[in-house]
Amino acid sequence: MKLKKLEVLSKEEIEAITSSALRILEIIGIKIDDEKSRKRCEEKGAILDNLSSFVKFPENVTKDLLKLVPESFKLHGPDGSFNFEVNTKTTQFATIGTPVRIYDPLGKNKLKKSVLADTIQQIRVVDSLKNINCSHIDVWPSDVKFTAVHAHCLYQWAKNTKKPYGLGCLGKLASQDMMNITSLIVGSEEDLIKRPRLVGFMNPTSPLQLPKLMTNGLEVFAKYKQPVIVAPEALAGTTAPVTLAGLLAQTCAEIIGGIILAQVFSPISPVFFGTVSCATDMRSGNSALGAIESSLITIAIAQIARYFNIPSRGPGGVTESKCFDVQNGFERFSTMSLAAQAGINYITCAGTYESSLAEALELLVIDDELAGLVKRAMEGINVNEDTIAIDIIKNVATSEQKGKNFLAESHTRKYMHKELYFPKLIDRGRRSTWKKKGSKDIIERARTKVDQVLADYQPYELAKDVDTQLLALIKEIEARPLKLYMDAEGISGGSVNITGTEISLEKS
Repeated sequence: MKLKKLEVLSKEEIEAITSSALRILEIIGIKIDDEKSRKRCEEKGAILDNLSSFVKFPENVTKDLLKLVPESFKLHGPDGSFNFEVNTKTTQFATIGTPVRIYDPLGKNKLKKSVLADTIQQIRVVDSLKNINCSHIDVWPSDVKFTAVHAHCLYQWAKNTKKPYGLGCLGKLASQDMMNITSLIVGSEEDLIKRPRLVGFMNPTSPLQLPKLMTNGLEVFAKYKQPVIVAPEALAGTTAPVTLAGLLAQTCAEIIGGIILAQVFSPISPVFFGTVSCATDMRSGNSALGAIESSLITIAIAQIARYFNIPSRGPGGVTESKCFDVQNGFERFSTMSLAAQAGINYITCAGTYESSLAEALELLVIDDELAGLVKRAMEGINVNEDTIAIDIIKNVATSEQKGKNFLAESHTRKYMHKELYFPKLIDRGRRSTWKKKGSKDIIERARTKVDQVLADYQPYELAKDVDTQLLALIKEIEARPLKLYMDAEGISGGSVNITGTEISLEKS
């Protein structure tokens, strides 16, 4: 039988947390910075407090909007030849769009700022992997204008992978760019809406706020029916209660707030019930994404998402380690395996370390192998008359042939690839064999694989007219003054937090 799903909440505890979340939305509400979005919520039955920008959702309104959320959807690559289904029963693996630095063994601290060339390499490596099905601007290129990052990355996505792609819901203007660019790539807006290619990231600000930039982008993603991950990044003890039950009640209210806003914008919009919430390390004040509490939160979110019949997203393969040590290994494997055992439907963060702010292509291919191992574990043990194999045991045990074993049996050939996981990076050979191959550790073996993938890679060709139009659109986006971007989003100045990096938006 397959492994049973991990659970940390009883049925009564799930109902206590979800009813508390609905009560928070009804009594306290959620702060929606954008006035037009507040008005649209009011039209659906929400109650406005214009002095505080909080919007209160009566429980019946929330439940009616939640009924509109699809329980499954498909994601497609640029040309539609690759696709997979996201639903409430299966598990998919993906990366995460937060790293701003990439591993460099020759650099200071063995890190460097990531550039567009690193982004391209990362997309190509993901394209080659068996178990990781989607990437999300995983290494932010520091050598292009930040207001045009999305355009450059989508262009490289189209040329370097057959898999879907993810980007942040970074405002109305940038999100509309994403839809325009992707529509050019896939042939039409109609095809993009019918066969979604993009995953949006929408992060509520804890406690209980839907920031303007994100809601602006969410509206565009919802209009084009591109699935959005609604995922607070709450920290127990600082931006949420230190008690995990309190954090779950608050973050569920934040998640539901984002999900129902997507339905206000465009009914039947696909979404993920997501989390990257974790504990605050009380000694340092830093996040503890790789801590055991993160996994407890993730397991609980998986249960709550199933309660609402909405696909879930949670972190896996995460660690606070700054190097490739034992901490890096046990944190990334424990968070990945526990998320999978919990039944999270979309597990992100492959290839990252240092609180997912740094990327290593070596870790990316290792995580692909770990994902395969975890998937095999989730299959469990297949028990029937043929797999119990009494006749085979009798044949080998009673044979008079000296040294006879099960290797020569047709039963072994029949089942070995079904029953046994065959790793490519994990070393199981003897020391003498390992030494003959250069005494390489797993990071070195992973680097060899990355180098081979990149050496053999052949970019995908775009139609000449499409390529010309894309380059012209990128040039247009590059030429925009910052003030145009700010005016489009209704931002008057200050700073906006994008993928963990403070980016100043000064008045010009």
